[in-house]
Amino acid sequence: MARDRSVPKYVPDFDPDCGDAPLTSARQDIVIGRWQGLRELLRATGVDWPARGHRVRLLAQACAGSSTVESWLAAEPHNADALVLRAATEAARAFTLAIAAGRGVPIGADRVDAAVLSCLHATEAYPEDPTPWTSLLSVARLYPTGVRRQEMGRWWDELHQRDPYSVEGHLQVLHYYSARWHGTHGLMYDFARDAAGVAPPGCALPVLVQYARVEEFRSLLDGAKGRHTSMSLARHWDHDGAVSDVRRTWQRWIAARGDGPPAPGELRDVNYLAHAACQAGTADIASALLRLLDRRATRTPWSYTGDPEKQLAKWHRELAPRG
Repeated sequence: MARDRSVPKYVPDFDPDCGDAPLTSARQDIVIGRWQGLRELLRATGVDWPARGHRVRLLAQACAGSSTVESWLAAEPHNADALVLRAATEAARAFTLAIAAGRGVPIGADRVDAAVLSCLHATEAYPEDPTPWTSLLSVARLYPTGVRRQEMGRWWDELHQRDPYSVEGHLQVLHYYSARWHGTHGLMYDFARDAAGVAPPGCALPVLVQYARVEEFRSLLDGAKGRHTSMSLARHWDHDGAVSDVRRTWQRWIAARGDGPPAPGELRDVNYLAHAACQAGTADIASALLRLLDRRATRTPWSYTGDPEKQLAKWHRELAPRG
């Protein structure tokens, strides 16, 4: 049968800013060393904590390779937004060093300490903001043996008091408790399920279970070290528990959140659930999620199971027309 030429080819849009046009404009300013756009963006974001966390995280990744945030602080040394961004930037730089050093190679406690101190300074400059506490929880992973339980608990409590349903904050703790860092698969899943269990209807926290499944998959691949993994990983995505998790997340989050496209800060989360739904074989949910996303996509988690563009095109071809 000839292909229907009236159906346009699906090409995903991997916009690194997830459709956040003001963020894109500010990130372009970083390229030319102009910090004023960062100030204007964060000032306009205000206390919309999910949007602020999304924007600070992506701005920090862009600032990590430049001196733009330092230029801002030189001009306005007491600007709370600048100090919050500098803390996230120092965290991003520490992770860049860790990646360059290689898995399991410590980067030096002094470098991690400097990032922690930057985060703590930001918490003092902007006491209401949960964002520096999220940065702090991320940096905790980089200590070779983690941080003391009491300290980790205190940092978590500080974040939770400010933004109890922060997906990004929960995600940093989930990574910390994963087997690839300072915990176990069981501890990671327990944390994800506990968080999902107390989330109100329409909250995205149930998707932490899908993040945990991807994290476990990555750990299993790392542990295989070239050995045949087809048997051990064949049912990783579509066993009964995985399928139930997908349906539970869909019901408690997407089905309860109401209509409308995902916000830029939600886009990665929706992609994690869409990926899990496709892999689990839950065609009804996968189809609905692909329609919700349209062409908007994030490279992770699709990149962990193959070429992101090819996978998305395949699933759209097979599932998007349904329902």
